[in-house]
Amino acid sequence: MASSQNSSETYSGFEQGPIRPPSEANSLLIRVTRNCPWNKCTFCPVYKGKTFSRRPVAHVKQDIDAVHRYVEMLQGETGASDRISHLVVRDIAARVSPEDEAAFYASVNWFSGGLRSVFIQDANSLIVKPEALVEILTHLRKRFPWADRITSYARSHTIARISDGDLKSISDAGLNRIHIGLESGSDAVLKKVRKGATKALHIKAGVKVKAAGMELSEYVMPGLGGQELSEIHARETADALSQINPDYIRLRTLAIPGRAPLSEAYQSGAFRKCTDLMMAKEILLFIQSLDGITGTLTSDHILNLFQEVEGVFPHDREKMTQILSAFLEMPPARQCLYQVGRRLGIFHGLSDMDSPQRVRKVERVCRENGITPENADEVVDALMKRFI
Repeated sequence: MASSQNSSETYSGFEQGPIRPPSEANSLLIRVTRNCPWNKCTFCPVYKGKTFSRRPVAHVKQDIDAVHRYVEMLQGETGASDRISHLVVRDIAARVSPEDEAAFYASVNWFSGGLRSVFIQDANSLIVKPEALVEILTHLRKRFPWADRITSYARSHTIARISDGDLKSISDAGLNRIHIGLESGSDAVLKKVRKGATKALHIKAGVKVKAAGMELSEYVMPGLGGQELSEIHARETADALSQINPDYIRLRTLAIPGRAPLSEAYQSGAFRKCTDLMMAKEILLFIQSLDGITGTLTSDHILNLFQEVEGVFPHDREKMTQILSAFLEMPPARQCLYQVGRRLGIFHGLSDMDSPQRVRKVERVCRENGITPENADEVVDALMKRFI
């Protein structure tokens, strides 16, 4: 259920939402909306049971002003080094009022991250009126003129409904990258997971973002089609992205925590999750099917089995496919070792299997816990849930 912006709402201090993209780890998080206005995707555990709302523009600007105040204070303490000591942070923190603590520590985190980027929260902040977002962005630019990147999540459904003129105004005001959860280009998969978008809508939205002059990150979820729709998921997603040609394609492997609605279908057997071997084949087919792409593929998430499968198209396509092919050509026992070692953080890529010390460590774990090629996917599934 979504609520409209409540201008009579009392300001209760600086706010931050629960999530942001991994690529925004060093960004200042500015909360413009709360939760997700759609909130029906069956694979997503975030925001379930939460009500969507738009924060008053005045409150967002107060958040920005609070951070600006503390950033100036921190800058005054750094001297020529541009570094802030823990002792100085502790000294300033002792003088911060309880209601300002969240703004202060957000400022410290941003300061430590270099003060370069801002991420607008929560799940779909472009749903606010364009003039309101422009006002917020203008204030951000006024307070932090040095920030070179301002980004936000957005739904394709929302982008498609914004006029080209309004989208260009938002871009001109400073929003220069949008993250869209495409997840799949297959209408069959999108319908099953209640994404609230179609392949055509995804393409329309992606093209509009690029035409407005903003960078575009599209998220793809390997495994989302399950065993039944794995191939069509790979091919149709590649086709949709080939028509958009986004600046970034970001892989986010499907994991199914208990609080995600999809968990019920998974537990009952109605949804048959892909094994890691099937997922590797799906990603390989996806990369091979991309056509005319000139952007970057990244695998910057702990859930991904192949974090080193990334690069710029078309130059790095062969390098990426070779990594996947190398895994698929391994004997089952070796694949099992890599699966377990990767999920435990012992391996960061296939090349780490050249380390006898690391391999012995994983072999010991498998031996002590009875992990075999036959049950490896079950064990890995449990490990992945820790990272959601």
